[in-house]
Amino acid sequence: MEYDILMFLHNNPKYNTAAEIVKIRKSTKSHVSTSLRMLEEKGLIEKRQSEDNKKYIAIILLDKAKTIVNEGTAVQKQFARDILDGLSDEEMDKCKAVFEKIYENAEKRLKQFK
Repeated sequence: MEYDILMFLHNNPKYNTAAEIVKIRKSTKSHVSTSLRMLEEKGLIEKRQSEDNKKYIAIILLDKAKTIVNEGTAVQKQFARDILDGLSDEEMDKCKAVFEKIYENAEKRLKQFK
């Protein structure tokens, strides 16, 4: 889960609080809290409290995390190339449209449980 959180923070820099990670990734508070503590102990992240709002604690990726994140990004890009290999532009457009519809349906369904 620690790796997933690092990649999430890198790919979604505007969602940089524990609460946002829980909400968007549909994770439990305890798992996110434990993972963040482990990442902090390893020197991969830092928690910074806002001067304006003491309740707002941003999670910042540190330089030490960049190697892991860069390798992860390369793996993600290669995976995308591998699974889309041989598809025409038209097929890729259709695939994208189908996945967008699936995503919209999943979001609607998840909102029903909130």
